[in-house]
Amino acid sequence: MPKLKTHKGAAARFRKTGTGKIVRMKGHRSHLRRKKANRTKRLFGKTIQVSNSDTKMLKRLLG
Repeated sequence: MPKLKTHKGAAARFRKTGTGKIVRMKGHRSHLRRKKANRTKRLFGKTIQVSNSDTKMLKRLLG
């Protein structure tokens, strides 16, 4: 069997941590930021863990 290729769309949006967890950035970060609260804008800079139901599929896409 040939090797599975990395899904480049998933690779741009998700990354694997050293312990094997998959993290992502929040959406809605770039548009209409002036009206958003400072706390909300501050939280946009942090990564959050992907839900458990999506982890198995994403591990296969990321290779």
